Amino acid sequence: MQKGRVRGLAYRGSTLAYGSFGIKTMEVGFITSRQIEAARIAITRYMKREGQVWIRIFPDKPITSKPAEVRMGKGKGAPSHWVAPVRPGRLMFEVDGVSMETAQEALRLGAQKLPVKCKFVVRPDYAQ
Repeated sequence: MQKGRVRGLAYRGSTLAYGSFGIKTMEVGFITSRQIEAARIAITRYMKREGQVWIRIFPDKPITSKPAEVRMGKGKGAPSHWVAPVRPGRLMFEVDGVSMETAQEALRLGAQKLPVKCKFVVRPDYAQ
């Protein structure tokens, strides 16, 4: 698979579908499977396993690399890890079943684990 370029805004996956709160990316970037898992652990740990968390991105793009100190040529390297390409506006995590303050802090901690700037979003019809 070619590297490609991620351009434009996200239209699919840009609105809350499952939870009342979420984090939305503000930048283009590749998010690795390890970063997604680290963010998920940070979110669920702060919420003390209350409520529910949805992960809206999936790392389905292989990134290849050649071993260190190998000469040029001899084909493409083996897949080293998997990433999820994201565009600005893409919802990455959604949360429900906890208070707004708990969700905001949990998603803030999760966003710190990600390599892109994120914004906290609330469902428009959410009532305190």
